[in-house]
Amino acid sequence: MTKLKANLVDIVKREIYAAEVTLEHGFIKSITPITEVVEGFLLPGFIDAHVHIESSLLVPSEFARMAVIHGTVATVSDPHEIANVLGVKGVEYMIENGNQTPFKFFFGAPSCVPATIFETAGNEITVSDIEKLMQREEVLYLAEMMNYPGVIFDDELVHQKIKVAHKADKPIDGHAPGLSGEQLRKYIAAGISTDHECFTLDEALEKLNLGMKVLIREGSAACNFEALIPALNSHPMQIMFCSDDKHPDSLLLGHINALCARAIRLGYNLFDVLQAACINPIEHYKLPVGILQPTEPADFILVDDLIDFKVKQTYINGKLVFNEGIVLINSVQVNAINKLNINTLQAGDFRYIPKENEYVIVCEDGQLITHKLICNKSDITLKNDILKIAVVNRYVKAKVAIAYIKNIGLKQGAIASSVAHDSHNIVVVGVDDESMCKAVNLLIENTGGLSAVCAKESHLLPLPVAGLMSCKGAWEVAELYTQIDNFSKQVLGSTLKAPFMSLSFMALLVIPSIKLSDKGLFNGDTFTFLREV
Repeated sequence: MTKLKANLVDIVKREIYAAEVTLEHGFIKSITPITEVVEGFLLPGFIDAHVHIESSLLVPSEFARMAVIHGTVATVSDPHEIANVLGVKGVEYMIENGNQTPFKFFFGAPSCVPATIFETAGNEITVSDIEKLMQREEVLYLAEMMNYPGVIFDDELVHQKIKVAHKADKPIDGHAPGLSGEQLRKYIAAGISTDHECFTLDEALEKLNLGMKVLIREGSAACNFEALIPALNSHPMQIMFCSDDKHPDSLLLGHINALCARAIRLGYNLFDVLQAACINPIEHYKLPVGILQPTEPADFILVDDLIDFKVKQTYINGKLVFNEGIVLINSVQVNAINKLNINTLQAGDFRYIPKENEYVIVCEDGQLITHKLICNKSDITLKNDILKIAVVNRYVKAKVAIAYIKNIGLKQGAIASSVAHDSHNIVVVGVDDESMCKAVNLLIENTGGLSAVCAKESHLLPLPVAGLMSCKGAWEVAELYTQIDNFSKQVLGSTLKAPFMSLSFMALLVIPSIKLSDKGLFNGDTFTFLREV
């Protein structure tokens, strides 16, 4: 039996009082008000309501070790990144690795693997696969339904997947950037209840008013907190916080606790903020996570104050997993599984002669959406910050898909990644064909990772687990990532906040408006190719 004394933040009753909390067998046995003066504040642990663990470049067990320092006790995790590479085997890998820690990982059954028919993935998740995954206790929902045109226009396969979730009585996550009006109503009518892709307040409010839950996202590339946080005032019971995709350097600095601190500094109500960060995900997804009430699982944190939310202790099922700067979750053995089937390339594979009028992808820093630009051939120059981008099929030998992109900012060399949502082919951007080839070959030779090269220097962060995650410890990966990120900015010249994260989304066809897959340049507004390979 364990007893703690602190100021208890009761989100249910919306009050704060000094209390003695008694823990027994992983549960809260009792909460007793006391009159003595105590330090610190106890509150329920934070929950990331939508995250792709793979984007941290860490396996789940290492993600957990870093997340608990920020008071995160659970995640609602969509494993569709690894599923696109390895199918059900990849999902099971994530579950089994996560189960080796006390951290509470809750997974979804991926609904869109592959994400579209306009790209080459390494595997497929079928309706039968979803039915089997839904039987696992760790799988609590149907993961984001990115194929919103399939929902709206009654694609039979899409609706079969939705029916599986309804039959299992499990919620369905949404993914509908910019969707509105009658099309949005039809999407919601199919039973899809959340969205984490809003990028304007008006979009969020329309979805909230139609009954959806809106997840305010703040990741390493997509940053929507400032635009969407005003919705908390009018819809506190329908808002959740999430990171979606977060690289290890930014995860090291903060997680959901950082969003709470920002909201408080902006003047939002403390209990509304904590409702979104701690309670709403539990209620929506029916998570077996405690909310700091008697008989509940003992999942809670001790913080210094209710302004910065600096975490002193984190408890999961009554077990102290982080204490005064020390992580008490041990690393576990990590085995690499992968699929990367191609040989090294030649610089000539990246040759392409632009047309007189060429489509250019305009990358927006801090956003996943892109814009279309049509440039004259003579304007496609390094001086105008228009570079060549390519996607290399990692699963079978194929012709390289090539296009142009603006706003990456490189002045020399190239950067490449085998993290390229959602099919995770190899994506590369560079100032010349030789550098692009060099960066891609580094990844092929090392079965995946992140690379950054110039004439005199090369950097590599190997990711041997599906070409997405490292076998190394969380802090070592964060350090290696920081080094290659700094090199891409300080030496190569990228002007982006997170060059590798932004690059990884340039092949994500389900986000408007123009992207590049291994099969060609794609119009995300009309779901058609602008130019095929």
